[in-house]
Amino acid sequence: MNLQALRDGGKAAMARALADLERHGQSDTVRRLLDEAHAHPLGQVVGFTGPPGVGKSTLLGRVVAAYRQQGHGVGVIAVDPSSKRSGGALLGDRLRLRGDAADQKVFVRSMAARDRLGGLADLTVAAMVLMRAVYDRVLIETVGVGQSECDVADVADSVVFCVQPGSGDSLQFMKAGIVEIPHIAVVTKADMGAPARRTLADLKGALSLAQGGGRKGQATGSSDSWQVQCLTLSAGEGSGIDDLITQLDKHFDFLSQEDLLDHTRQSQARGWLEDSLKDRFGREGLRRIGPVDLAPGQSPFARMHELAQR
Repeated sequence: MNLQALRDGGKAAMARALADLERHGQSDTVRRLLDEAHAHPLGQVVGFTGPPGVGKSTLLGRVVAAYRQQGHGVGVIAVDPSSKRSGGALLGDRLRLRGDAADQKVFVRSMAARDRLGGLADLTVAAMVLMRAVYDRVLIETVGVGQSECDVADVADSVVFCVQPGSGDSLQFMKAGIVEIPHIAVVTKADMGAPARRTLADLKGALSLAQGGGRKGQATGSSDSWQVQCLTLSAGEGSGIDDLITQLDKHFDFLSQEDLLDHTRQSQARGWLEDSLKDRFGREGLRRIGPVDLAPGQSPFARMHELAQR
């Protein structure tokens, strides 16, 4: 399968491509498709992260519907906790993503996090690259995030951090690495009224401490002019969704106009390459390989194959 066949084949073609990726991830056929997809990105990648129970899945359902009303094709990668017995996704959160199953412009794929920390699954990056070459928007929902689970910044162009009203414990996450990654922060369940407004004020205060420090996955210094936007919304009622979409569009325009998008994606690709080599060969193996260079625009999947042959 090539990229054009993937684009023309609808949901069935994407499902086959992801199945081949899981079963034959090291094959020449899969690698050629990934290389082609990496060279021809189409859409914006948006990561949604936040504590468990904050309402990420319900919010995603609203965002998907809003993008479809605008005529955009949407791919969704939903990373769930894993069953200790089967290794599969433990939760059926996709039930909240209600929509027309026959709509060929929406594709939803659940992935089990298994034993990986960081909020993402092992195949998230490769799946994102395939979807990014087909859909106008790719949405990634992480497992409930903690202080060290910031990997979503390594795959997304824009990161949305979700907090729910009255979540004093949730704001503790803002003290650690999570504070560095959001481009937009939202307080969910805004229909709760005063608690939502207080949480928004707390959130703005916590985020203000991190302004000027750069964000994970971004060009430190050059991206500082983007100020994290804080919003309230209610996914249940559907309020505030348009404001969120507007801010996501503004951030993507900002990256494109400031020539940061290619730099950000290049940095992410290099980070994925280093992590993959470390997972495969360990720290000592990575040391023996030497400096991990990646030329601008070069596919990290092709480079991974080259380095693995040494």
